[in-house]
Order: sequence, then structure tokens, then C-alpha cells
Amino acid sequence: MSAAAQAPTFDQWLAGARQAAQQPPAQPRQPLVVAGQVVGSVAQGFFNRISLQRLMDKRYQLSEAEHSQGLAWHLQASPTDTTDALNTLAAALRDAGLCGPWRDEQLAVTNPAGEVIGTVERGAVRVLGVATRAVHLVGLAPDGRMWVQKRSLTKPNNPGLWDTLMGGMVSAADSLPQALARETWEEAGLQVEALADVAHGGQVLFSRPSREGGGAGFMVERIDWFRAQVPHGMEPDNQDGEVERFDLLPLDVLRTQVAGGKFTLEAGLVIAGYLGH
Repeated sequence: MSAAAQAPTFDQWLAGARQAAQQPPAQPRQPLVVAGQVVGSVAQGFFNRISLQRLMDKRYQLSEAEHSQGLAWHLQASPTDTTDALNTLAAALRDAGLCGPWRDEQLAVTNPAGEVIGTVERGAVRVLGVATRAVHLVGLAPDGRMWVQKRSLTKPNNPGLWDTLMGGMVSAADSLPQALARETWEEAGLQVEALADVAHGGQVLFSRPSREGGGAGFMVERIDWFRAQVPHGMEPDNQDGEVERFDLLPLDVLRTQVAGGKFTLEAGLVIAGYLGH
């Protein structure tokens, strides 16, 4: 059978992608409670692999205790010290080689009500099961083709795969519109104000195991995606060195490449949303 005959259809790919985006943890996890509020979760036994000396030096105590959701890890800190406590914990995880790539970027940490109670280093969010937010931009040419980017071969996640025109995290310092504007400039060299018909398109939710921490991570993320038209004569131009190149794809070619696994899972599901699936 030829490779073309074996390739999945877009609908077949989409069914698998949606299943991949919503998976249970690969191993049992316990709630992570900081300053009395649940902010994430950790794999059972995970904190037994790090030295707690740095936390104790800062007078932060990390211990297992009962919680309404069962046995949980409690990081004792006052509300005003939540950010420092979380980043002290993140540094201990980094020193033990148990977190993702260190980015020196702070992401918001929220309680179950969605209220921001602190921030933490981006490299630690997956192993701590902290919910994150991201933003994507579907950029269209006036003739209906879609602008896509090939991720740099040096990116720590999904190097060399294709992506939407822009995809990035919402940092602790950003509102959603600010993240859209900042990431669109950094990745595509485009000012949002110069684009036409900018509109919020929808959301994609992820809840799945992550490879960070030796496979002990868990990804909980909400992607807000936007669509816009890139005016005639205007082309993306990467500013931050994280994009290999851009391309313009007709929608039928786009479908085939997404179904063939050429795009990141996140980008593929955003594109599916744009296509009405």
C-alpha cells in the first residue's frame, strides 16, 4: 500500500488529536497547595527527589498532609510570599534536573477560581501541574491562503514542526491582548494594529501528560486563538530567532499537512477550529 493510501484523512487525524489533547495523568498525582490554595498537582513521590534545604533556608515548609482532595503537598507561605516560595521551589527542581527548559519568564499561578495568587518560572509549570494560557494567531492572505511558520530547529519543544503564524505563552505581565500583540511582533514582525479583521476565534483546551521532569509533568493549558488578515504586500519577518521560515499554504494543502503530522498538536487543533471543526 502506498504512503498516500496510508495517510490519515483530516477527520481521522482530528479524532486522534482531540483524544491526545485530553488524557489522564500517566501516574497518580497529588494536589499542590500553596498558601492554603490549590494551584496545581505533582506526581506522587516527586518531591522526594529534591533537596528541601533551600526551602528551609527561606523558612518555607513543604510537607504532605490531608486536604479535601486527599493527601496533598503543602507549601507553607504567606500570601505575600507565594511568588518567592514557588520560585524557590522551582530553583530546587532546576538544580535537580527535574523541570523544563529554564526561560527566566514568569507565568501567572491561579487558584481554582481563576484568581492570580502569584507567579512562577515558566520552566516549572508542567512538573507542578500549574494551569497556563497561550495565544495563537491564524493569519490569512487576502486570497484565503494561510500564513504558517516552521519552528526553529533549536526550539526546546517541537523543533522543526510547523505552526500557526504565531503561537506563544501568556506571561504573568500580559493581558490577553498584550500577549497577542507582543508575540505577533516577536514571532512575525507584524503590528496587530496593521492587520485587518482581527477577531477572537475560539479556545482549545489541553490536559495531558508532559515529558518534563522525566515524564512527571502534566500540561493544563487554555489556548485562545485569534484570526486576522495580513494585508497585501505585508509579509511576516521573525524577530526573535525562533522561526525557521514562513510559508503561505492553500487550505487543501494545509489540511493534508496537518493530517500528516507536519504541525504541532496545538497548531493543528487551532487550525481545525478555524476550519469549522
